[in-house]
Amino acid sequence: MSLKIIKAGVLDTIQDLGRYGNQQLGINPGGAMDKFAMQTANALVGNDLSEAVIELHYPASVFLFSQPALIALSGADFSASINGEPVANLHVIAVNKNDALQFHRPVNGARAYLAVYGGFEIEKWLGSGSTNLKIKAGGFHGRGLKKSDEIPFKCSIDFSALLNKKEFRVLPWSADTCFPDDSKEVLVLPGNEWDRLTVTSKEMFSSTPFVVTKQSDRMGYRLGNNPLSSISTEELISSAVGFGTIQLLPDGKLIVLMADHQTTGGYPRIAHVITAHHSRLAQLKTGDGIWFRLTDQLAAEELLLQQDRHLLQLQNACTFRLQQYLQKHGY
Repeated sequence: MSLKIIKAGVLDTIQDLGRYGNQQLGINPGGAMDKFAMQTANALVGNDLSEAVIELHYPASVFLFSQPALIALSGADFSASINGEPVANLHVIAVNKNDALQFHRPVNGARAYLAVYGGFEIEKWLGSGSTNLKIKAGGFHGRGLKKSDEIPFKCSIDFSALLNKKEFRVLPWSADTCFPDDSKEVLVLPGNEWDRLTVTSKEMFSSTPFVVTKQSDRMGYRLGNNPLSSISTEELISSAVGFGTIQLLPDGKLIVLMADHQTTGGYPRIAHVITAHHSRLAQLKTGDGIWFRLTDQLAAEELLLQQDRHLLQLQNACTFRLQQYLQKHGY
């Protein structure tokens, strides 16, 4: 009743929607980098959208199933296969005991998500199963997954009847691949220190591309850009920051804070990426370009509502199809 890692990836961790309400203690929310993709994978297998999943980076782990299970992959396409046979993202897949799931090459995106029916039996810390790598808490022993780790399943249902003597089976429904769109444009709201930028720098921010550099990780993306200028060199008192906060560094370069961001910062907060576009940020990799465009609060809220409605509709539709399918096969 578990998933075994037979080859470790570069950095694969257990993540959920994060732990909130503790930033005043210096504990960041963390959680999945691409929460939209994470919730999509959960919706496909009929889980609660907040259920913990495995966040994968390429090269990713190789997994061996100790029992039949239902799984779904979402987010980045790492050219997945089961027992050497290619399988696609955004489908529900019934796998058999001793099936091996592995990933062969990065096709697009930076982070993939693996969900299993019923979820994983993992450690929770402050109400969340997300792995906090710095504190070494939550997830699977507070660390990235290693070779020979065995992650137990919550669900012990034997799904072998769905396989009809096959090694694995792709069930007959999938998620919509057209939402969200694949535009690289990222919408932002002006930050508290937006007006510290010179007029020329404001124009550069909205009209020139920025590049994700190698100095990027789950804490933040450092961007390669022509230096932006500030009209003030006055130091700021450290203030609250969040996922998507764009800070202006002393050298005129930018950093975009990501899931494992610090809770406060003293650099000017020139803008904030809207929540609905966090998933676009999360799927960027080294060398990818970003185009920022200013928007307003009303538009940001409407895009988030559209995203939430899409996830709710997907969850309801997948749960209905899965229940029908399981009943048809005697579950």
